[in-house]
Amino acid sequence: MDPREQVQSQINEAVNSIKNSCDCEPEIGIILGSGLAKVAEDIDVKASIDYDKIPHFPLSTTEGHPGRLVLGTLSNKKLALMQGRFHFYEGYTMWGITFAVRVLASLGIKKLIITGACGSLNNDYRQGDLVLLEDHINLMPANPLIGPHVDEMGPRFIDMSEPYSKKLLEIAEKAAKQQDLNVKKGIYASVAGPQYETPAEVAMLRKLGADIVGMSIASEVIVAKQMGLDVLGITVVSNEHGAKKALSHKKVLENVGQSRASFVKLLQVILKNVN
Repeated sequence: MDPREQVQSQINEAVNSIKNSCDCEPEIGIILGSGLAKVAEDIDVKASIDYDKIPHFPLSTTEGHPGRLVLGTLSNKKLALMQGRFHFYEGYTMWGITFAVRVLASLGIKKLIITGACGSLNNDYRQGDLVLLEDHINLMPANPLIGPHVDEMGPRFIDMSEPYSKKLLEIAEKAAKQQDLNVKKGIYASVAGPQYETPAEVAMLRKLGADIVGMSIASEVIVAKQMGLDVLGITVVSNEHGAKKALSHKKVLENVGQSRASFVKLLQVILKNVN
């Protein structure tokens, strides 16, 4: 089989499997990052599908990523929520970690909200802060667009002058003000991990202009843009670099989990105002 046909075939098989499990037509996709999986408990659930039941889906192996696709509604919007994402450090290819984005787009979503935990590089950001992404610096060692090109997925060479929708960013800012939430805006540095950053790496990232750093997001955004989706990025500051405290994944999950209520409040208002 032509590699391009195989790529499209895998996506079609995953999409058909999901449609057979739920007669749902999601409008918006949401990727829930570390510590945010329980947000799915706040929606009216129509179906919950384990990743291992979806053909060609990778499995989430990181703690705090249950590995389920949840379909339902919140604020009268039909949603497809990923309870857990896939990371490059788990050993997956770039195709593997972004496969779900292509599947969500093929299901019919037009907008994608990408979330995640992040470390603060900006001294004005504090643990628990919500940060709306304005841009990113992609420091991943590979690119998800490398490989056989399938015309149906969008252009080979994509414009990245507006990786995050300015319109969605404006809606999110207004929603934060309505909820009296202290939300920041910033630039996200995407690194492979899984180790956390050294002091020298933190200094380098600051000089590059990054406000926050994490181990995902950029690759998903690249594929979302190729597929023609509008993207909103929201991260939760899980730790402050320079705080001189030892960092662990368990602590990251605990810290992000404390911001769940604020995140859900923000998400509800955003969804109400998205057309």
